[in-house]
Amino acid sequence: MRLYINVDHIATVRQARGTDEPDPVRAAVLAELGGADGITVHLREDRRHIQTRDVDLLMRTVRTGVNLEIAASSPMVELAADWRPAAVTLVPERREEITTEGGLALTGSGRARAAEAVSRLQAEGVRTSLFIDPDSNSVRAAAEIGADAIELHTGEYANSETPHARRDAVQRLADTADLAAGLGLSVHAGHGLTYENVTPVAGIGPVEELNIGHTIVSRAVFTGLERAVREMKEIVLRARGS
Repeated sequence: MRLYINVDHIATVRQARGTDEPDPVRAAVLAELGGADGITVHLREDRRHIQTRDVDLLMRTVRTGVNLEIAASSPMVELAADWRPAAVTLVPERREEITTEGGLALTGSGRARAAEAVSRLQAEGVRTSLFIDPDSNSVRAAAEIGADAIELHTGEYANSETPHARRDAVQRLADTADLAAGLGLSVHAGHGLTYENVTPVAGIGPVEELNIGHTIVSRAVFTGLERAVREMKEIVLRARGS
């Protein structure tokens, strides 16, 4: 099980004051020291937190691997093709959203854009993933498009308010993960996962990578980033019996 740490919220704090600190690149170094298996950043088209400069430096300094989240637009795809990170995850974007609210719509023009982006990135040797809701039709579309992996949006599970709803959400994630693995897709998961709710998702067999950010940055305010990452890594490994 790989644990990728999203350092977007370090950049959010920096951008709130328009200064040069805290630096998400320095945060990435501490995350790796804490045991992170990779670093995730979302370079949004409006550059509201992570900046082009950040990705430039991360590509030169991260020793594990960078998972770059971008919209499936031509300008963003071309930037990613130039950088050639370890992985690119295509995600939906809306200017007014606070954070990503759901998975990609892999129908009509949305499917065509995703397919074009996947083809372009794979031509540069970049591993591709599609951020999708736990839905069988989306999984099949991702496989047909030729993506290397999917990342399951865990927001419904994370926001469940009753034990019954949580159990149902975990089952949907597990069923979708099984389907994806059967179709030859690698399975990742993320969004809204915390120290309190990550264990059931980490315990889903086909899930091989988790992308977690906000809860770790929040914990790090009080404990420090290296320790915050180490604590999450321990929970994830316990869930897998490691």
